[in-house]
Amino acid sequence: MDSELAGALELVLRDLGATCAVRPVVREERDDDGTDLIVLYEPDGSGAGLVVRCGAGAAELAADFADQAQDWAVEALCAALEPAVWPECPAHPGSHPLAAGVVSGVAVWSCPRTRRTVAPIGGLGA
Repeated sequence: MDSELAGALELVLRDLGATCAVRPVVREERDDDGTDLIVLYEPDGSGAGLVVRCGAGAAELAADFADQAQDWAVEALCAALEPAVWPECPAHPGSHPLAAGVVSGVAVWSCPRTRRTVAPIGGLGA
């Protein structure tokens, strides 16, 4: 895996480790057509691949991975019978998750209601 992909993945895994009740098993795999994949697996063995958007810069890549990991986390939390909101918005607990995006060239988690930035991606739980 190249260093840009590894860096984006590390940020997302840091947030999952700090704030999610379910931890993914991460594997690098190869698709049938030879494409390299990063797959997040749940404890039950099901998994979801992270899709790399061509031409994305480091911030966009981190935000894309965070958005896809969020989908994985919601499914994994639901399967584990945990509240299926990740990452939870601290301003509106029990209401909605944060949204991944890019603000001023930085990958961030923001409240989708207020658009207020809560933390950089990789900075949850700090």
